Amino acid sequence: MDIITHYFPNLTDHQRQQFQQLETEFRSWNERLNLVARTDVDNLAERHFLHSLGIAKVVEFAPGSSVLDVGTGGGLPGLPLAILFPEVKFHLVDSIGKKIRAVQEMAHALHLPNVTAEQTRAEQLRPKYDYVVSRAVARLATFHTWIAHRFKPRNEAAPNSGLYYLKGGDLAEEIEESGLQATVLDLHDFYTEEFFETKKVVVVPATYSGR
Repeated sequence: MDIITHYFPNLTDHQRQQFQQLETEFRSWNERLNLVARTDVDNLAERHFLHSLGIAKVVEFAPGSSVLDVGTGGGLPGLPLAILFPEVKFHLVDSIGKKIRAVQEMAHALHLPNVTAEQTRAEQLRPKYDYVVSRAVARLATFHTWIAHRFKPRNEAAPNSGLYYLKGGDLAEEIEESGLQATVLDLHDFYTEEFFETKKVVVVPATYSGR
């Protein structure tokens, strides 16, 4: 967990403890469900938790706001972000029930009252959110159609409302294909590890419905 405290030195003791417990819980569930590739388990803190927290390097979620994590799998990026932002509500969704059960159990074990998890698809949800986060679930053009109507109206939304999408590689073609006004931020500007050389956060401002 030293790698997390290195980049997030202002964590409370409680948050540090939660990150350590998350690693323990995640490893345990991973043996049963294969939430992440077995080869990645040794680098869980760097390649999954720190990667998830890359979103926090480009946006400060407003206290009292709500975040939707789409295709959360084993709770990424939602669970690490929920530890970092205890005053923000996180709703984690995935179409695979076993993974959602694991997420619910982990959130319960970590005493994260700001986390809810549901087996569903983003396009079936009715509530509106301030922010949407995800880790490379689909091409941007496809993904955006699932979440375009999930944002709160402009007059209710938190500052910097929008999509924060963790992706890798050269995204120029993908962004052009989507036709979206997207900004790409390089995680290697924030983290020095080689793993982050090609990792990025794609930011797409909210598409507002209603007035």
